Order: sequence, then structure tokens, then C-alpha cells
Amino acid sequence: MAGNSQRRNRRTSNKKGATVGSGGQRRRGLEGKGPTPPASARKGHVKNRLANAKAKQAAGRRPAPRRGGPKGTSEMVVGRNPVYEALRDGVPAVTLYVQQFIDNDERVRDVLKLAGERGNINLMEAPRPELDRMTNGLNHQGLVLQVPPYEYAHPEDLTEAAYDNGEDPLIVALDGVTDPRNLGAIVRSTSAFGGHGVVIPERRAAGMTAGAWKSSAGTAARTPVAKVTNLTRALEGYQKDGLTVVGLAADGEHTVEDLEALDGPVVIVIGSEGKGLGRLVGETCDYRVRISMPGGAESLNAGVAAGIVLYEVARRRNR
Repeated sequence: MAGNSQRRNRRTSNKKGATVGSGGQRRRGLEGKGPTPPASARKGHVKNRLANAKAKQAAGRRPAPRRGGPKGTSEMVVGRNPVYEALRDGVPAVTLYVQQFIDNDERVRDVLKLAGERGNINLMEAPRPELDRMTNGLNHQGLVLQVPPYEYAHPEDLTEAAYDNGEDPLIVALDGVTDPRNLGAIVRSTSAFGGHGVVIPERRAAGMTAGAWKSSAGTAARTPVAKVTNLTRALEGYQKDGLTVVGLAADGEHTVEDLEALDGPVVIVIGSEGKGLGRLVGETCDYRVRISMPGGAESLNAGVAAGIVLYEVARRRNR
């Protein structure tokens, strides 16, 4: 009986022992998987993201409704020369406050003339104590110009505008640039070389103040600036949309003139003059590039460095 039971168990069992010489694997597991696909077909590869972005563009990708971004804070420009220069350089303004019984000298007349030519600036006369209160006691010299809050873009607005025009996005992101004049100069270079906008972090960075407006020489009116709470996360979002993130670093592994990734949709990241790129931002970049400087200078002004890289991108796109 015991022998019959053992034979019956062997007949009904579906288990198969190890096949000699195969390690127990099925035959199809030993078959080849074919040639390695090209980089453009491998998910997650930089060239795959570039190819996907090109495909979206070729398909005539329509942008979603513009999302817009946060607003800055209202700003006061005080003093006769600063107010005159702000009006001359096209800084947006809401109201010009003029002190009662102010001495009507040449600079005051120039300011009133420029404000009148704009046609959309309110002129308000105010007593000196009121101007003192508005400016927290600053030496306003009888003239105060109210600059409206800057309307920042959403980071996705920049890529959508580029695709809507049938162009590869070209975006500049700033990591730790705190001088408004540098921000304005970078906005100006971005506009000059066909860029689609600038991205800045919300903290520890210059914003679009009157000083930045002046340095942009009016280009801030047509080149959007987006503000983000987390720059690293914004860069990762751009990567998912098919953009290559290129960080500018003195010890970069590539040179600007040799990096082919600058030909396609790209985000150029510029760090601060002192510290350069932050650690997390640097690790997020697909490439880190350096500018060849045969003269031996240790570093360049952030605005100058951005202009050099943007020129190289424009040169490649127009050849």
C-alpha cells in the first residue's frame, strides 16, 4: 500500500526538478534579447527626453491656458535722480507723489514731463510729513514713485510659449544670484539671444525690483521672469518635459563650445559669483559646463557668464 501511495503522488505532482546543464531555467530564458536599443529609445536617457520634446513640437503641441505666477510687492523709488532715471528707463509706475510747494527746479520739471508723457501715471500732491511716513524717513527730496508689484510667470508658461511659437525652449535659471542689477542684465541677454524667460527661486535671490527693471533696459516688459519655491523641483519638472538642464560651473566636465546638448531644448543654470551652484541644483543638472578663459580669470560676473552661454546657444541654432 505504501508503495502504491508513493507512485500515485509522483504521478499527480507537477513539480519539475532542475534540468541538468541549465541551472533550472526555462529554455526561452536563455535566449538573447536582441540588440541594445539606441539612446533615443531608452526611457530616462537624455537623448530620449530630447526626442520626446521634438516629437511634441512636431505634433503641433498646443499650450494649456497660461497659469501665471505670484505677484511681488509694491515698491517706492525715492529721490529726484532715482525717480527721473526710473521713468526714463521705462520702469512701470502707478503713482508719482510730489511734495506740496516743492522747489520747481529742472530735475523736477523733467520728472513731471516724463510722467505726463507716459499718460498712465497718477500725479498726487502730498505734504512732506505724508511723504516722510510713506518712505520711513528716507531723503525723498519731494518725489516718490510707486512701482506696482511685478507679475511673475509660472515656470511652465515659459516652455508653453516656446512650443506655441514652434521653437525649442531656451530658459535661464538663477541659483543664488542676489544682485538685482545682475538679474536685470541676464533678462536683457536672454531677450537679446532669443530666450523664453528666466526662472528665479523665491528665497535668497534678487527679485524684479526697480533696479532690475532699469538694468534690463526695458526688456523685462517682453521677457517673462518666473518665481519658484523650489528650484531643484522646477528643474526636474523641465527635465520631464524633455529639456536638458545645463549648469555653469568653473570645474565643469564639458566646455560650452563642445556641448552638443545646447542645440536642443535647454535650461541654463547660473550660480552665484561666490558659491556657484548649490549642491542639490548641481546634482540635478544633466551636464556641467565651464567657459574657457585663457586669460586666467577665476570667475566671471553672473550676467557676463550668462551672456556668453546664451550667445553660444544662439550661434548653434542659427548656423
